[in-house]
Amino acid sequence: MRNIRNFCIIAHIDHGKSTLADRLLERTGTVEKRDMQEQLLDSMELERERGITIKLQPVTMQWTPPKADGPLTMNLIDTPGHVDFSYEVSRTLSACEGALLLVDATQGIQAQTLAHAVQAKEQGLTLIPVINKIDLPAAEPEDTAKAVAKTLELPEDDVIFISAKTGEGVDEVLGAIRDRVPAPEGAPGAPLRALVFDSRYDPYQGVVASIRVVDGSLPARAKIKLMVAGKSAEANDVGVLRPQPEIRKRLETGEIGYLVTGFKSIAEVRVGDTVTQAAGPAKEPLPGYREVSPMVFAGIFLESGGSSGGGSGDYGKLREALGKLALNDASLSYEPVQSQALGQGFRAGFLGLLHLDIIRERLAREFNLGLVVTAPTVPYEIRLTDGGTLTLTDPAELPDVTRIEEIAEPWAELEIICRSQDLGAVQQLIAARRGTFADTRFAAAERVIVQAELPLANLVADFYDQLKGATAGYGSLAYELTDFRAAPLVRLDFLVAGEAVPGLSVIVHQGEADRRARAVLAKLKEIIPPAMFQIALQAVIGGKVIARENISPRKKDVTAGLYGGDVTRKRKLQEKQKKGKARMKAEGSVRVPPEAFVAVLGQD
Repeated sequence: MRNIRNFCIIAHIDHGKSTLADRLLERTGTVEKRDMQEQLLDSMELERERGITIKLQPVTMQWTPPKADGPLTMNLIDTPGHVDFSYEVSRTLSACEGALLLVDATQGIQAQTLAHAVQAKEQGLTLIPVINKIDLPAAEPEDTAKAVAKTLELPEDDVIFISAKTGEGVDEVLGAIRDRVPAPEGAPGAPLRALVFDSRYDPYQGVVASIRVVDGSLPARAKIKLMVAGKSAEANDVGVLRPQPEIRKRLETGEIGYLVTGFKSIAEVRVGDTVTQAAGPAKEPLPGYREVSPMVFAGIFLESGGSSGGGSGDYGKLREALGKLALNDASLSYEPVQSQALGQGFRAGFLGLLHLDIIRERLAREFNLGLVVTAPTVPYEIRLTDGGTLTLTDPAELPDVTRIEEIAEPWAELEIICRSQDLGAVQQLIAARRGTFADTRFAAAERVIVQAELPLANLVADFYDQLKGATAGYGSLAYELTDFRAAPLVRLDFLVAGEAVPGLSVIVHQGEADRRARAVLAKLKEIIPPAMFQIALQAVIGGKVIARENISPRKKDVTAGLYGGDVTRKRKLQEKQKKGKARMKAEGSVRVPPEAFVAVLGQD
């Protein structure tokens, strides 16, 4: 065990985690230069296209330091940086003894970096601060190092300066991992206890779990038992990722590797469960993880509808596609729903708007599905007059007002890091969204850390985009759900040509309803194409219209073919057209295009 080092890379999005991982794979000879490509550990097409990491990815490297007796086994876990995927990082920290804290020398320490660093320190990990992108003209490595050391209370001498792009300083990082990250601790002679920190579904092998062996050892073909789930199976294969799977005869104490279980459902191998041997099992399971809870909910429907024609076959395709994505994404939840306007579909739960966008993109791209995604909403607690409580994720299911005692909305604790010159703009942004301030402190001469609280509904819509605009791209955000608080909330419905469109309904604060209604109607007026009759767009609260817009009818000159003659002929045709339009207005229907459902996303 003394020759094993388990570590991860944590940083804000786009600070160079995957690029540093590439350089470490090169330096240790894990991947030949001819096989090397950028973002090697980002295997998903969307990860490579967007330049972000979505799923954590472990890899085992062998490195022989100069004048060393033998090779050092270095287990690296590359983690996501976006706030929506913080859950992936929290699982990673439990499998490691150390963490490389990567900070961009041009941007300084960011909110997500700070959130993960605090979490890592609480779990007792050794932090190695690394300042990246020192080769860029705008880099300020010395100032960034001072800010990192001050904010995280670390010695300034511990900071390492590198350029992951050119490879400068990477050897020093390897040396720091060897010297500063402690070797894993455990009891090799004790019964097997291995922590499941990730799992994925393989159509040929079943569920493949990423595990960290804490005590004992795991031989291939051994009978295993999941201590929390209580299920048993055989370890079909065990091994490590380099980064391609490399089969081993056994995994020893302190090692990180994979376990092919043969289970057919990912629900059977829960992240945070403990693997032990069926013969001579351990007495106590390892501490697991808290269950991940979706923060954002949205309806997913087919453009063609799921109830008639070719749509019914597509509905089965959508159900199968969501099932396949859920196999590799334990944080995705969904259940079938029926909408009068949109047909059959699913109500799905996500960790945030980026998570929703990734799932929507994968459904469209990998499964060739045309989708309508309804307005995202957050969960609400409805306290009823009879003393009961229910959690609501679909505004259309809000009970009658006579049954509601009060509605409570979720609140989040924010940590925003911005330039000191942007502090006023950030405070205005928070105040405009019913936020409250907790604390403001300076991380460095030019950096301010703002702690505040905000309703989750006002956070998930477009707060991050607005923050980037208010801070010229320098502001960063980390947040955590805290509690539910009662507020004067109402359901805002939208009518198109007198017909309610359930997919557009949202729950809003009473004080924001008028502004929100007018903003959405203005967008709908731009998006919905005109018809031969006037289309009324209305925003309604409890049957009372609070805002209205009209889409003017298309004009057609029915007298264009006439030439000369009596003027009464023209009048007869115009009267006939007028009656026809009145009949169409009474009987006609308006198709709401998919883009209209996105219209309710914006707050402004």
